[in-house]
Amino acid sequence: MKFSTLLGASTLLTSAFAWLPSGKIRGVNLGSLFVVEPWMMSQSWASMGCGGQSSEFDCMLALGQEAGDAAFATHWDSWITQDDLKAMASYGLNTVRIPLGYWLKEDLVDSSEHFPRGGYAKLVTVAGWAKDAGLNIILDLHGAPGAQQANQPFTGQYAGSVGFYNDYNYQRSADFLGWLTDKVHGDDAAAFSTVFAIQVVNEPLQDTSKTGSMISTFYPQALNAIRAAEEARSVGADKQLHVQFMDGKWGSGDPKSNLPADDALLFDNHDYVKWTPGVGQNQNDYFWHSCNDDVSSSSGAVVVGEWSLAVGDDIEQTDAFKVGPANDGWYAAWWKAQTVAYEKQQGWIFWSWKTELGDDYRWSYKQAVEAGVIPKAAGDGASSGVCNI
Repeated sequence: MKFSTLLGASTLLTSAFAWLPSGKIRGVNLGSLFVVEPWMMSQSWASMGCGGQSSEFDCMLALGQEAGDAAFATHWDSWITQDDLKAMASYGLNTVRIPLGYWLKEDLVDSSEHFPRGGYAKLVTVAGWAKDAGLNIILDLHGAPGAQQANQPFTGQYAGSVGFYNDYNYQRSADFLGWLTDKVHGDDAAAFSTVFAIQVVNEPLQDTSKTGSMISTFYPQALNAIRAAEEARSVGADKQLHVQFMDGKWGSGDPKSNLPADDALLFDNHDYVKWTPGVGQNQNDYFWHSCNDDVSSSSGAVVVGEWSLAVGDDIEQTDAFKVGPANDGWYAAWWKAQTVAYEKQQGWIFWSWKTELGDDYRWSYKQAVEAGVIPKAAGDGASSGVCNI
C-alpha cells in the first residue's frame, strides 16, 4: 500500500485498497485525554481529587466508582475541547492519534479492576469534532488489559509487573479491537468517518524473550478480530482500516512474522532522542542525529507516532538546553530537523498537544507554537532546508 502524493493534507482517497490521508501525516497525540498520565497534568489531576495517585486505576480505587466517574467526566469535557481541534487544523496538522484504554468497553473490566465509565460517548464526540475540523484519526490501544509495561501510567495502571502477555488478556484485547472496529463502521460511523487506522497495542516490552507469544498469537488474533468485524459489516476493501503495529525497530520483534498477507498494514516507531543510546549530550549532536535519523522500516509504511522536543533529564535545565529565549531558536531548528527525518517516511505525530508543565513547551505542541518555536504551518519544517547546512 502506498501513500498518495496528491496535494491536500486531509483529502480522503478511495481506491481498490484501504484509504490513507494524502500527503504526509502531520499530527499530534491527544495525550492524557482517555488515558491519563499524571506527570503531564498535575494541576488538573489534583483538581479531580486524584493528587498523589499514580494512575487512573489508583484514582478510581481511591475515589470509588460513582465519584470517580464524575471526576473523569469533568476531565473529558475540559482537557480537549472543540476549539483545540480547530486550532490543530489551523496549524496545518491533518491527523490526531487518540490513546485509548481497553476499559472503554466496559464489559471487559473484571471485578478486580477499577476504571472510569462513560468514556465511549465522549470519544464519539471528539471524533466528530476531528472530522468537522478536517482531521484524520488513528485510534490507539494505549492501555492494554493486565498492563503491557510495569510501572507505567500510560497503561492506565501502575502495575508492579506486566500482566498482558497471556491468552486471557490477548483475548480481551482482541475483543476490544473487534468491538471498536464495529463501532467505527456501525451506528457511529458518521462521527468516525475520518478514522483510517487502529493500533493494536502501544509500546509493548522491548524484550523479545518476553514478547514471543504477542508476536505469534496476539498480533494475528488482533488483525483477525478487526477484519472479522469489517467482514460482518460488509465493509469494502476501500473502506477497511489500516491495522497498525509497533515496528521491528521498537524492539519487540518482527511484527509481520506471523501475520497473513494484508494490503492495509501500517507500522509505528516512537523516536524520543532523549532516550536514544549513543547521542552526545550537546546541541550539535542532538541536531545532527535528527538530520541523519533513519526511521525507515523493512515491514512497510511507517509513521513516527510519538516524539517530542524533550532532552535528557540530566541536561534539560543546563544553560545549553533550558527553555527560554536563549535556546528557543535551537529548539525551533531541532523541531524542523526531526520533521525532515520523519517526512522521509510517511510522517509524524507529536507527543503531545497539551501539558501542564509551566513554561516548558518541550512536550506540548500547542505551547511550542504559542512560543514561536514550532511554526504555525506544520509543513514548514520538512521544507525548511534546515539540514542542508
